[in-house]
Amino acid sequence: MTRRPRLYFSFRSPYSWLTVRRLREMVPDLPAEFDCLPYWDPDEKTSAALAERGGEFHYQQMSRAKHLYMLMDTKRLAQNRGIDMAWPVDVDSWWELPHLGWLAARRVGREWDFYDAIVAARWGRGDDICTPEVVATAAAAAGLDPDRTVAAAADESIRAEAVGCLYQAYLDDVFGIPYLKWGRHRFWGLDRVDLFLDTWRMEGVKG
Repeated sequence: MTRRPRLYFSFRSPYSWLTVRRLREMVPDLPAEFDCLPYWDPDEKTSAALAERGGEFHYQQMSRAKHLYMLMDTKRLAQNRGIDMAWPVDVDSWWELPHLGWLAARRVGREWDFYDAIVAARWGRGDDICTPEVVATAAAAAGLDPDRTVAAAADESIRAEAVGCLYQAYLDDVFGIPYLKWGRHRFWGLDRVDLFLDTWRMEGVKG
């Protein structure tokens, strides 16, 4: 089996944040080893374009009870790992802003610098990463043009690239984040990361 693993991540999900952190600890060359695709709640324009391609968005919004559980669980997980964490408040968030910003950063090879700046804002300080001001600050910290990064969602070619990411997620049956796919194998959730790594290393060596 020679295909590269595919990692779906989201700036919204704390489990995604912890998963990517774990993967980068265990696979220092993660960007070279994995295909990484952003996954987010699409706005009306992206949703319409996705539907035109024959795709759907499988993720279903969680209940208030599940959200409260996730809050407690994530804080517990972070504390057990010795990680400081702030919990941001999301209200009518436009998730295109940071995720398409990441795609724009990828075009100039600075996507992980931008990733680090965004997660530091969201999970380190509790900032609202769906505001232009926070995204611009993260872009500047990553060595990017803040205005271009904030304007990524208005770039039709980046919009098309974003739709392509969500369409691939549809084809891969992604229903939640974090999600790892490697060949026939699929792994969902932070608690499956080590199992994924064991499988990938064992079968990858054989392949």
